[in-house]
Amino acid sequence: MKMTKEQARQRKKIRIRKKISGTAARPRLVVFRSNKHIYAQLVDDLIGKTVTASSSKALAKDGEALKLTCETAAKVGKDIAAKAKELKIETVVFDRSGYIYHGRVKALADGAREGGLKF
Repeated sequence: MKMTKEQARQRKKIRIRKKISGTAARPRLVVFRSNKHIYAQLVDDLIGKTVTASSSKALAKDGEALKLTCETAAKVGKDIAAKAKELKIETVVFDRSGYIYHGRVKALADGAREGGLKF
């Protein structure tokens, strides 16, 4: 039986998560990409809590949706970096969640780096 794209991504995600973990000093920057939005959150895996989060859905103004582009993903990256700076977090571990490091995922990572996060 052939694996679907989502099943293949889940297997990659599990393989990645075996190797990386977030702490309070260096949380894990998790990316989730849907067809309509892109989400990013900082997670402390030691206590199992989300420290802060940002998404294209949250950045949309007055109910009008942002077009899901690389520019939008970069804005989400900059927003999560700004929120991390407020919490005095400078370094993170990047978790691409099994997605290919290309397009929107790369744009989000570049936006977070522009915002001042180190990874």
